[in-house]
Amino acid sequence: MIAKIKVTLKKGISDPQGQAIKGSLQTLGFGNVQDVRVGKYIEILIDEQEMKTAEEKVKEMCEKLLANPVIEDYTFEITEV
Repeated sequence: MIAKIKVTLKKGISDPQGQAIKGSLQTLGFGNVQDVRVGKYIEILIDEQEMKTAEEKVKEMCEKLLANPVIEDYTFEITEV
């Protein structure tokens, strides 16, 4: 199974990297850019037979290492290989 994980800053948390990208895009002539938020995308290949067990393990990975639950949100999708 493959877990596809997206980690983003929670709403209300300042995103200086996103603001820098927004400024650069506007400088390049993309004045219609309203906001930019930067996050992480992670793919993990998991050797697991049960979907429910895989979901529990990925959630645990996110909460223990991949995301900082204080300032970040995460979503994930698990698909068969």
